Amino acid sequence: MSNDLMTKSVEFEVNGEAVKLSGSTVKNYLVRGNAEVTEQEIVMFINLCKYQKLNPFLNEAYLVKFGSNPAQIIVGKEAFMKRAETNEKFDGLEAGIIVERAGEMKDVEGAIKLPTDTLIGGWAKVYRSDRKSPITVRLSYEEFNKNQATWKQMPLNMIRKTAIVNAMREAFPGNLGNLYTEEETAQVGNASPEEAVRKEVKENANSEIIDVEFEEVSDNKPQQKNPEPPKQQEKQSAFSSGPDF
Repeated sequence: MSNDLMTKSVEFEVNGEAVKLSGSTVKNYLVRGNAEVTEQEIVMFINLCKYQKLNPFLNEAYLVKFGSNPAQIIVGKEAFMKRAETNEKFDGLEAGIIVERAGEMKDVEGAIKLPTDTLIGGWAKVYRSDRKSPITVRLSYEEFNKNQATWKQMPLNMIRKTAIVNAMREAFPGNLGNLYTEEETAQVGNASPEEAVRKEVKENANSEIIDVEFEEVSDNKPQQKNPEPPKQQEKQSAFSSGPDF
């Protein structure tokens, strides 16, 4: 990666506090998974944090990358909800689960069901002060279940939270349109962070774009006419080199 990207800090303000992000900071402290993020993914992450006023040092946003899959930008649910609730038109919400009970589909408020109920999905209603009817979302548990540990241990809570997040995004697309939480990342279609942030940049065209300079490497390298014979390597001490700790 270019030195400018890794060392040059981008500074912005979140809730009155200054946040400084550099490529090395993102790479070393804000990435989860088992694969190395690319230069472009780092730039996209920094841009999204700046546009959406997210503080990654408070776990409001982080990068996840596994194997050869594109990195995913994840937003903490608390930051997501806090951002939605600060909208002056937010007027409350209701949420719960959908179960099959005695052969009928029933909406249950909260995240609790009878032992004989079968979990089908989740629902949420978000109220806006400028609309007569709430924004309503109903999700299928089968479609959103990722068979991960949290979904196996807390299926009722997970599908309810996912319904809330989706309803909030539909209610306030200007604030939350390109933000995704960990519960729903598998349903984003593994879209690359570039796609999400390009949309964010387009919608915030009047915002300041991060200017990162990249050093161009020329392919026209001068050829050596008289290459020197290789020198005999000296035996190094076991303490003269090695990994930095």
